[in-house]
Amino acid sequence: MSKRKVICIIMGGGRGTRLNPLTQVRCKPAVPLAGKYRLADIPISNCLNAGYNQIFVLTQFNTASLHRHIQESYKFDPFGGGFVDILSAEQTERSSNWYQGTADAVRQNLHHFGVEGENDLCIILSGDQLFRMNLADFVKEHIENHADVSIAAKPLPLDQAEGLGLMRVNEALEINEFVEKPTDPKVISGLAVGSGVKSKMKDPESVDYCLASMGIYVFNARALSEALDSDMKDFGKEVIPSLLGKKKLHSYIFDDYWEDIGTVKAFFECNLQLTDIQPPFNFYNEIERIYTRARYLPAVKVNGASIEHAVIADGSIINNAELNRVMLGVRSVISEGSKLNNVVMMGADRFENDEDFTENEALGRPNIGVGKNCSIKNAILDKNVRIGENVVLDPKGLEDNFESGADVVIRDGVLIVTKDAVLPDGFQMKA
Repeated sequence: MSKRKVICIIMGGGRGTRLNPLTQVRCKPAVPLAGKYRLADIPISNCLNAGYNQIFVLTQFNTASLHRHIQESYKFDPFGGGFVDILSAEQTERSSNWYQGTADAVRQNLHHFGVEGENDLCIILSGDQLFRMNLADFVKEHIENHADVSIAAKPLPLDQAEGLGLMRVNEALEINEFVEKPTDPKVISGLAVGSGVKSKMKDPESVDYCLASMGIYVFNARALSEALDSDMKDFGKEVIPSLLGKKKLHSYIFDDYWEDIGTVKAFFECNLQLTDIQPPFNFYNEIERIYTRARYLPAVKVNGASIEHAVIADGSIINNAELNRVMLGVRSVISEGSKLNNVVMMGADRFENDEDFTENEALGRPNIGVGKNCSIKNAILDKNVRIGENVVLDPKGLEDNFESGADVVIRDGVLIVTKDAVLPDGFQMKA
């Protein structure tokens, strides 16, 4: 039997329109998360923790910052054969189109993956989810069940399942039916799992559950190649349903924290939850670490501040400010007298020095960070924002006004100061 090769394919997503303006100048996997990470670090770390170090990230929009992050974060010795490669859409003799969907993206890159053996496996993951999964266990169960395709399945109460791909399974967790994003409550309730499957869950007695696809798959390489020898564009909508009755499809139950960070609201709430005393996702895990770029920044400096429920990344400077439920990214600067409540601040790409301060004064622009005596609530401050003194930002009572290219917008009820925006002294956006 030939040696089994396992590669990991991370889907970078499309334009990320639901996350705009956070995706105006970067692709979804490059969006900063939890102070010092990027979204791409989550699936990459899951792969590395399982011992899988041949990883491809497929993306096509605004990839420059992701390229920099990957190159500066994931360096492997020449003996382990490890890599994290970014594969952007490219014109070839076979196709001149951009990726038309998840399946089409994988199809266009099959020749890069080098999986041809009878035993080779492909793990397909999403690039915009927060979760920690033992992918080695997932693969082990796939092999033991002699499956052609295995789908990670999240148990969800029936009232939370709308808009997700749902599956019907038998007692052996073999998939007999797959419905992509049903909206009819009768259809959803008809996909509720039986007692045998329910007994495998953490809390089997509380409510009725169905199994939702997480968009994470293990494919036998041959089954993947055969399935993509078609014009189908999407795994959930087309490929998986087309394999029912033709290939052995198996579900892998993942009954733990999982958050799809596909919208501004989800991104905002997910970050703020990490400031809780016992957050739903634990970054402080020595065994299953989340890896990212090593920046070699100085420690956080705090002078006379009042801080409750905050995560503060390296290089931040806080002077006599009040922070409550705040996520601060690397090199965040908060000046005296400012009050931040429910704020995700992504920090800065560099520190400013005395020459910068002199230039800023001459140009009449604020320094990078939050100036003196500001009041900011329920907001996301993207990278390198310059917020002057006595600025007030609060979306409460205001309607969404998202417009691409604006410096300050409100989307999903969250106020967003976009990357590199400059807000002068006294600027106000409030009801």
